[in-house]
Amino acid sequence: MKYLLDTHVMLWFLEDSPELSTKSRRILKNAEHELFWSVVSYWELSVKFSLGRLELDKEWPALLEREKKVNRIQDLPLYQKHCEPHLNLPWHHKDPFDRLLICQAMVENMILMTKDRHIKKYKVKTVW
Repeated sequence: MKYLLDTHVMLWFLEDSPELSTKSRRILKNAEHELFWSVVSYWELSVKFSLGRLELDKEWPALLEREKKVNRIQDLPLYQKHCEPHLNLPWHHKDPFDRLLICQAMVENMILMTKDRHIKKYKVKTVW
């Protein structure tokens, strides 16, 4: 199975946070699954960090890269085809980062790993 990690999932996974569900933790540790991290989430972290809305270690980009390698998490670039579902995507959710993650998961036929209840209103596979 192919899983796309929502931004909060990656942060909780890297922090070994109790916020991460047992089911998600089991999926993340199972080497049979393909795990993906979107450039959209990297952009979200960068924006929130630069606005002072998110506290991260100043070395977070290097830490993130190291942990992605250790945990076999692949990068998912943003392509034009990922934006196409947005043309008809209902406005259940206003967050532009989450909306793009939804579109990427739809186009790439991935399961979006998220706790966000608004995302579950879309026709996208989710797990938590």
